[in-house]
Amino acid sequence: MSIIEKAAGKIGTGAPRPSDQDAGSPARDDKASMIENALNKQRSPQPAPQPAPFVATPVEPMFNSPDTVAMEGGSQVQSINLARLHRMGVVSPDAEKTQIAEEFRIIKRPLIANAFGQGTARVKNGNLIMVTSSLPGEGKSFCAINLAISMAMEMDRTVLLIDADVAKPRVPEYLGIHVDKGLLDVLQDKDLKLSDVLVKTDIAKLTVLPAGRTYKRATELLASAAMTRLVEDIGNRYPDRIILFDSPPLLATSESSVLATHMGQIVMVVEAEKTSQEAVREALSHIQSCEVVGMLLNKTTPTPGADYYYGYYGSYGK
Repeated sequence: MSIIEKAAGKIGTGAPRPSDQDAGSPARDDKASMIENALNKQRSPQPAPQPAPFVATPVEPMFNSPDTVAMEGGSQVQSINLARLHRMGVVSPDAEKTQIAEEFRIIKRPLIANAFGQGTARVKNGNLIMVTSSLPGEGKSFCAINLAISMAMEMDRTVLLIDADVAKPRVPEYLGIHVDKGLLDVLQDKDLKLSDVLVKTDIAKLTVLPAGRTYKRATELLASAAMTRLVEDIGNRYPDRIILFDSPPLLATSESSVLATHMGQIVMVVEAEKTSQEAVREALSHIQSCEVVGMLLNKTTPTPGADYYYGYYGSYGK
């Protein structure tokens, strides 16, 4: 049984959603499930590169108000408290090897390979990667930030992390940065330049585009020609850049379905032993426009032997 099959087997053990009468039922018919379809789509004339199964165990932490941010003059350069990130369980580039850092190294490798054709066929728009989930609270923002920092640690890559969860942005709060304008402001104001709202961090090669101020017609802005032009520009301007979108949950808002039409790859975060199969199937039906969809099983219960493996790996070279 593959890791993905095991992961899929864990989905649906939680209580069903009120609108899903049989959400907790593990029964499946003979046809391939939507999960399998999403993970096994093929491209013509050549099979599409498919991300490896993603299995990680981070739990999205709770924390108080952001730390004070050091500003350099009036520029958009902000300092991130790396020690605080480490205490929160987030990947920190200056920390020693940790289990979560190794997990996200495994997760990022097939995404990078797909984006730049390393050992496999290059995926169209593969450097545009959306991190989402079916429902709120599954840890997708936590995973997006970890993935962004891990990718920024690559020797020859730069990362732009876009907070596209315009209804409930979490990225600035996690990183402890103070922002005003962002993505929605650029889309709404033709006179506002992208460079005016980008936030450069003191994590090498990591830049953040905040969500910006709330607009009632956020969905229409994300579906506009201005958004299409923006995505094409940031996706093609720098050949070494990876653009990660922290998007809203698929079943909570309509913005994610719109964003998915621009993406080359999507990482679907699924909370282990809670999110139902029915919720995942329904969510996947909203992102059929993207050919490469990988699943990241989050908040899993550690398996026997995991501590032994990490203890051995962590002591390597000492």
